[in-house]
Amino acid sequence: MSDLNLAVIGNSAIAALVDRRARIVWCCFPRFDGDPIFCSLLEVADDPTGAGLFDIELTNLESAKQEYVRNTAILVTTLTDDAGATVQITDLAPRFRHYGRLFRPTILVRRVAPLAGSPRLRIRVRPRSDYGATPMGQILGSNHIRYISSTLALRLTTDAPISYVAEEVPFVLEGPVNLILGPDERITAPIAATTREYFELTQDYWFEWTRYLSVPFEWQDAVIRAAIVLKLCSFEETGAIVAALTTSIPEAPNSGRTWDYRYCWLRDAYFVVQALNQLGATLTMEDFLHYIINIAALGKDRRLRPVYAIVPGIPLPEREIGSLLGYRGMGPVRVGNLAERQVQNDTYGSVILAAAQMFFDRRLPRMGDRAMFARLEELGQQAAVLAFEPDASLWEFRGRTRVHTFSSAMCWAACDRLAKIAGILGLSERVSHWRTEANRIRATILDKGWDPEQNTFVESLGGKDVDASLLLLQEIGFVAASDPRFLGTIAAVEKRLRNGCHIFRYTAPDDFGAPTVAFTVCTLWYVNALAAVGRREEAREIFEHVLSCRNHLGLLSEDVDPKTGELWGNFPQTYSMVGLIISAMRLSRTWEEAFWRG
Repeated sequence: MSDLNLAVIGNSAIAALVDRRARIVWCCFPRFDGDPIFCSLLEVADDPTGAGLFDIELTNLESAKQEYVRNTAILVTTLTDDAGATVQITDLAPRFRHYGRLFRPTILVRRVAPLAGSPRLRIRVRPRSDYGATPMGQILGSNHIRYISSTLALRLTTDAPISYVAEEVPFVLEGPVNLILGPDERITAPIAATTREYFELTQDYWFEWTRYLSVPFEWQDAVIRAAIVLKLCSFEETGAIVAALTTSIPEAPNSGRTWDYRYCWLRDAYFVVQALNQLGATLTMEDFLHYIINIAALGKDRRLRPVYAIVPGIPLPEREIGSLLGYRGMGPVRVGNLAERQVQNDTYGSVILAAAQMFFDRRLPRMGDRAMFARLEELGQQAAVLAFEPDASLWEFRGRTRVHTFSSAMCWAACDRLAKIAGILGLSERVSHWRTEANRIRATILDKGWDPEQNTFVESLGGKDVDASLLLLQEIGFVAASDPRFLGTIAAVEKRLRNGCHIFRYTAPDDFGAPTVAFTVCTLWYVNALAAVGRREEAREIFEHVLSCRNHLGLLSEDVDPKTGELWGNFPQTYSMVGLIISAMRLSRTWEEAFWRG
């Protein structure tokens, strides 16, 4: 049975998920949002157990161990059979500087080496096309196999016995073999030397990349791994950062909550920029900001969509795929996302909060100027107009709309930050304009979004429910941490949304019934809120519990079942990893406190 004990390998152009037995079970080609050539994670309908994977199967497997090469995205899996014979599989996607440019080809590299005894294994390479509907045709060459579909041609170059690979016949591994899968292009250099070079240069690249990260004194390994995952979820060509690398892993068992997350959500922008800034990952942050600014420039008076393709402008119509049964057979499998057509008014604040970095961060070669400010003002005008219009909220309700408090507060944040940007640009009249708009929005939220009887902010103006987004009102500066109204809101969230160490998004039934799992980033919002109000020890305890929910390699999905601790939802979830980074930075003792002073 599938689970989310998965590793991710990648290079910011391509990514793959590898299970504990070293099977590549998910890989989209040629981009994160492309057709999954390996899709067994979602069970191919005509062969649920054997199709759509890249398997290196050890006969009579007894045990498996898996780890990353420290501070890299290079994965090492060690398999041992019942007689003690052992094989080591090293997986990577090359990434390094070459001729002054980043070399990040759409290829996967696997090296298989015997460590002990005489391991007997078989190699199964079974790519599919059209979301698992069709097996790719196979054509043998002298030292390669071509895999062909109507829209794609791949080439596996290897020094393993070609006939054994093509026929999936077991053989005794007497020495290392290497496999390189990518576009149908010749590799002219010796494959063993090529694999070795790719490994060494990619390892050096990641060592260099992590060397320049700013990390807290505590939880360094967790933060470094989260930072690498965040990098692997970035599509460097455009700067987009996807919400996750998968589609349709259900938020909860048999819930029908199966969504395609292989796109970029604007609601994540502010928090992603915050995490990248704190990490000192300036180039990745800069690329992402340029992606955001390109979206902001799409046209005057055009409403922002909540979600965009990694190449902005490509539509994302949602459809269900019958050729894949779903994770553990739980469908439907969806491609595209209906949220693209929803109204989510918080996105204006998210974009402006993220873009504000460009006006204040003097490390950036291209800082924000008056022309960029004018672009952002167009979004601000939309925020001011839409602040009290009903929307689907950041939770993307499909069956109802309301005037959601968080959406209104993010429209306030858009106007508030525009006033601050206008101030540093010396535009006093625009400062006055945007301050007036911000004050107007804030007054209405305080009047209609605050429930004095319950002593809490509420999830929609005039409503009675609470949701986890209210924990962010202090985060965005709408209220101070010491404000009694925020303290009351924390108490209400604890009473109505907390389950053990976990926080639910909301508990009221939605289009799919009442939620049964906790949304991991909401728990981290709660951690940050506790830290902000001085309850740091409680915050640290809950944060440690969140860390314990990660899989064996330190990765998180979107959701966790509070009863079982099992991970659910798309994987790896950028928002969860970003939340981990931010919380660790907030909670850790400083280097001076912990190291220099002991």
